[in-house]
Amino acid sequence: MEWRTWYLDAILVPLALVMMLCYHIYLCVMVRTQPFSTVLGINTRGRKIWISAMIKENQKTNILTVQTLRNIEMGATLMATTCVLLCAGLAAVISSTYSIKKPINDAVYGAHGDIALAVKYVTILAIFIFSFFSHSLSIRFLNQVGILANIPNLDPNPSGDLFLTSEYVGELFERALLLNTVGNRLFYAGLSLMLWIFGPILVFLTVLVMVLALHHLDFVPRSKRKERQRKVDCRRASELPNGGDEDGA
Repeated sequence: MEWRTWYLDAILVPLALVMMLCYHIYLCVMVRTQPFSTVLGINTRGRKIWISAMIKENQKTNILTVQTLRNIEMGATLMATTCVLLCAGLAAVISSTYSIKKPINDAVYGAHGDIALAVKYVTILAIFIFSFFSHSLSIRFLNQVGILANIPNLDPNPSGDLFLTSEYVGELFERALLLNTVGNRLFYAGLSLMLWIFGPILVFLTVLVMVLALHHLDFVPRSKRKERQRKVDCRRASELPNGGDEDGA
């Protein structure tokens, strides 16, 4: 059957990966150029305000800061643990000799030879390993933020170190959350590629649905952006003298 030939894997799977990569490149460009049109850009701005406020009011909010960082760290730890368990499970499946493999292979569309299976499992394992690596680094930076954010009188600090400032702590916090986001997106890609075991068609359809869902979640709807811009314009107009007449006429 032609549906069992290798060209389905050679076309659909790379196309799905390129589609997801192009979407995230577009998302990064929008976050840098039009941050308030994306949920990530708005959240980044909110986190900068939050960490600055927590450091400024350290004597009053130190418990809140530690609890918030601990909650984020617990989420990253859960994701890292899940990646390790999935890698262990895939390794067990690769080394197993169960008879269930044969009926699965017989029902798979696309290539399912020894080389094809090796490529599939190595690709999936590599993505989950990189996801685990990203979450591990995120935990490391969150631990550093939890220590540095509770230094009294950080600006200026008692040692007179000009490099240890609230801006530096904010950068570490953003780096930790960026790595957490990267790890999550790699995890989503790994889950989609796990369906490659059953054929490339499922991978392509799953990635397509995932990109559409992520676009809906990552971007602010145009109607809300227009409404927000209208409120900003009205506020600016109300702050002008003589009821919004810039010329004062």
